[in-house]
Order: sequence, then structure tokens, then C-alpha cells
Amino acid sequence: MEQTLRPIYQERASSPDTLGVLLVSKRWEGDPLTDTFDEILLIISSSNTIPIQTKHYTDGEEKSALHIISENQLKKWLLLGTKRKVVDWLFYGKVFFDRNEYVESLKAELREYPFFGRDLKMGIELAKLVRRYMEGKTFYEQHHYMDAYHHAVQSLHHLARLSVIEKGILPEVTVWSQVKKIDPSIYKLYEELIMSDEPIEKRLELMFLASEFFIHNRTDYGARHIINVMAQKKTWTIQELHEHEELKMYSVDLEMLIEFLIEKNIIKVECVDSKNEFLYHRMYSVID
Repeated sequence: MEQTLRPIYQERASSPDTLGVLLVSKRWEGDPLTDTFDEILLIISSSNTIPIQTKHYTDGEEKSALHIISENQLKKWLLLGTKRKVVDWLFYGKVFFDRNEYVESLKAELREYPFFGRDLKMGIELAKLVRRYMEGKTFYEQHHYMDAYHHAVQSLHHLARLSVIEKGILPEVTVWSQVKKIDPSIYKLYEELIMSDEPIEKRLELMFLASEFFIHNRTDYGARHIINVMAQKKTWTIQELHEHEELKMYSVDLEMLIEFLIEKNIIKVECVDSKNEFLYHRMYSVID
């Protein structure tokens, strides 16, 4: 299959926009590294017109996937840690073309500074954790135990990732094997939620009580990024926060995180006059 793909990556390598070409081969049948394909052809492009382009090929026996990824999209994935397999592609892939040693420099940077954007990653995980925890607790209080269970598992997953990042390690797909070594207390909480013989409502009650303690202990670390951003100016409107280049990455969880930090006396609300004499604008700032 590699020989069959050669004309494709040779053509791409001749493009001035192409920064790197890598071929990732499966290690075994059904290998998740290659999404079960026999070969993955990864093209990194300096053009940001289309962030992601994908094509699938077959020679009648084997199958391959071509992914053309823009440099901006690649860096966003690496920053957020949302596409762990892309890191694996960079390290496991055979480099066929490397303009000005772009790929090798990127790999060296990842080895030396695996936690570029660490505080941002922690902030995003805290925001997701808070949302899942609060939604799950609401379902629990309304006696919707199965929905509460779903959110409880999700919240523990984000707690696990936050714990791993806090220790200076990149979360892997098998994050629970990491947490078992790094933070056994969180692993035990997860184990009791999914494996205990207790009734589901009892398991959820214990989980929400314990999670509150874990969240409290990690709030200062998890909020460090958003606090550093907000410290850049005196007050912010919610629209300004949404439009900030880094805070955009918190997406739909940003507002819930802000309200949570207000409750924790980390962010404060200031009321500013609006055109309506009965209403005020809410402005946000960091508590000194």
C-alpha cells in the first residue's frame, strides 16, 4: 500500500504549502492508532483555508486514509490535547517530507515542552468538570438516577484528566490506568461508583459528596488560566470574555465556570448602569 500511495505524497510534497508528510502504518489488526486503516497518510499544510481534509482509498485489499491538516488546526489540537492520536502519528509516523525540518522541530518541542498550554488545559477540564458535576447533582436531587449516573461518570473522567495534568503528565486514552498510579483516591471513587453493590442512589450520594472535596482542592490550580487572563484588565463584560482568543476554547462551559468562581469568591460581580434604570450590566473582575 505504501508504494501505491507514493505518487500522492510526492505530489503533495511538491506543493509550497506542504510542511510535512508522514505515513503511519498499522501495528496490528484493528489498530486504533490508524483508526483500523492499514495506512494513514498525514499531510501538514501551512494553508489555513480548510482546517481538515480527509480522503479514503483502497487498492481492493487494503484501505488507507489521507488527512490534510492545517498548521493552525494541528497546533490547536496539540494545545487542547483533544486529539491524542495526532501526537502518536507524529512520533510513530515515517517522515517522507519535512520542509525546513518542521516536523522534527515540532517533535523536539513536544518532547521538551510537553505541557505548552498546561494551565489552559487545566482550566478547560475544570470547566467541564464543574458542568458535569452540577448537572449530575441536579438530576440526582430530582431522582433521575440514571441521568445522574451518566453525568457522574463524565465528571469523574474530567476530574481524572485534571489530576493527571496537574501532575505534569499528558492524559492518555487509558487515563484511568494513569490515575490508578497517580491519584489512587480518585481511582477508588470511580471504582466504587461503577462496581459497588450499593444501590445506585447511594453510590451517587457518596460520589457527589466526595467530588465536592476533590473539586474544592483543585479549583485554585484549575482556575489559574482564566484568572491570569482576567487580570490583564480591570473589568470584563461576558461578551469580552467569550471573544478572548484563549477563553473561546472554554466554549459552552465558560459561563458556568464563571458563576462557580463567583460562588468561590475568586471572581466578583460589579453592577454598572444600563440604559434601563431598573437594570444593571454585570461586569466581572478578579478579586484581589
